[in-house]
Amino acid sequence: MPSHPLDKFQFCPVCGANDFRPSSFKSKRCGCCGFEWFLNPSAACAAFVLNPKGELLVAVRACEPARGTLDLPGGFSDMGETSEQSIRREINEETGLDISHPRFLFSLPNVYRFSGFDIPTLDMFYQCHVETTELPTAHDDVASLRWVPLTDVRPEQFGLDSIRNAVRRYLNREIPSSNTNEKTTT
Repeated sequence: MPSHPLDKFQFCPVCGANDFRPSSFKSKRCGCCGFEWFLNPSAACAAFVLNPKGELLVAVRACEPARGTLDLPGGFSDMGETSEQSIRREINEETGLDISHPRFLFSLPNVYRFSGFDIPTLDMFYQCHVETTELPTAHDDVASLRWVPLTDVRPEQFGLDSIRNAVRRYLNREIPSSNTNEKTTT
């Protein structure tokens, strides 16, 4: 039988009682004070950053999970941020690039393992364009960056399941252009 997603949490975070039991698949309720804690997904975002040559900016992960594999710039949203603010901040933190108009593409559910705990996430994917072909400098939790022609992008080189699935979807789908009557294939 699979364990409850909140099994690591044995005590009520409100009153401290050890009568903290599963109430539903995604929640636990305290038998003493009645507090119910839901494990809802954390918001995360990643970006397909394209330069004027149509090359994709890819990162090499500096940290676990999937250290040394390819990734897209992105990360978790902070409290009080919109998803658009999150992707701008994350791109700037990891690459030094300032993005002004991220365009939402799609979202995927994910599970991100961190510190021995599976964190359910909702990963939101954006497309962004930059006016430079110069390689930005890697910062934060990125080991290195590179521009890759879309024809050379290989989803299997991306280490995180959600990112790998998003890259596959991005490479195989039609992306509407700014003119709603036209479609371009990425």
